Amino acid sequence: MDDSVLVEKCIKGDQQAQRVLFEKYARKMLGVCLRYSNSTPQAEDVLQEGFIKVFSKLEMYKGGSLEGWIRKIMVNSSLDKIRKEKKRQGDISVEKVGFKLEENSFILESLEAEDLLKLIASMPAGYKTVFNMFAIEGFSHKEIAQELNISENTSKSQYSRAKTYLQSKMKEAGIER
Repeated sequence: MDDSVLVEKCIKGDQQAQRVLFEKYARKMLGVCLRYSNSTPQAEDVLQEGFIKVFSKLEMYKGGSLEGWIRKIMVNSSLDKIRKEKKRQGDISVEKVGFKLEENSFILESLEAEDLLKLIASMPAGYKTVFNMFAIEGFSHKEIAQELNISENTSKSQYSRAKTYLQSKMKEAGIER
């Protein structure tokens, strides 16, 4: 079923269409939620909250990529969960960071996607959130700062520390550049 037809039917309250929409995107969106969560049950909770928002705001969908629109809601739902729990462990301002990274010192090409996701999931919450938003979702540091109510420099610091963390874990795992 075409996404535009599916959306129309969902807006009209067609439960079968709502089930189809959920089943079509739930797996991918769970992956998005898992990147921001500390556990599968937490990601599943965020997924459910996200789909509640999707169905309640479906009338606001104006066309374009439905998957992209749903993904944005899932990212925002994940960020809402993080804000509620106030789990920003590891947030350190850039002024307190005593190291610098070389510009081309971080290469992920040799990692399998599953390995990378496991490494990202093992990061402290602050690193993981900023890394996901910047490297995977494409937010700018300015946008991240606004979303998380932190300074732009803190966002840059968290991203830099996340890269260092991943480099360290890659070395531990014997994955060389």
